[in-house]
Amino acid sequence: MTKADLIDDVSRRAELTQKDSEVIVETIFESVVRSLRAGDKIEIRGFGSFRTRHRKSRVGRNPKTGDRVEVPAKKIPFFKPSKELKDMVSSYGEQHPHLQAAPESTVPLG
Repeated sequence: MTKADLIDDVSRRAELTQKDSEVIVETIFESVVRSLRAGDKIEIRGFGSFRTRHRKSRVGRNPKTGDRVEVPAKKIPFFKPSKELKDMVSSYGEQHPHLQAAPESTVPLG
């Protein structure tokens, strides 16, 4: 699902204009980003929680040249789904087995 699909879905379900739905979706996303930047944790009961994790600086490799590259420390967003969300996703797959993704191939790609 893309952001445009989400806006369409909100518009249809809430019987709002596309523009109003876009404002709602954008406002929610902006609020989440603003809170994460401030170091706050966002908890949406029954859905999950968003927070940031600190990733230490490290030495990486340039995949093209193999040269060593300093990768600086940074904050990254992290999402932890709630038990309710996990259960809803799991039970939906059990009720609709034809909609489950095909298992990943075990054939080497290269």
